[in-house]
Amino acid sequence: MNATIAGLLTGLVLGLAAAFGGFGAFLLVAVLGALGLLVGRVLDGKLDLSHFTDRERR
Repeated sequence: MNATIAGLLTGLVLGLAAAFGGFGAFLLVAVLGALGLLVGRVLDGKLDLSHFTDRERR
């Protein structure tokens, strides 16, 4: 299991634990799952965010 899958599963489990039931809980789980997926992709090196942090100052 790579960090992308682990991050996605962690986000989904935390979302389910935080709020169980209803449409609001569904949205919360979807957002936390997407956030976990992004963090996992960054940790795997498949998503480079350096262009957001290493901008040249003019």
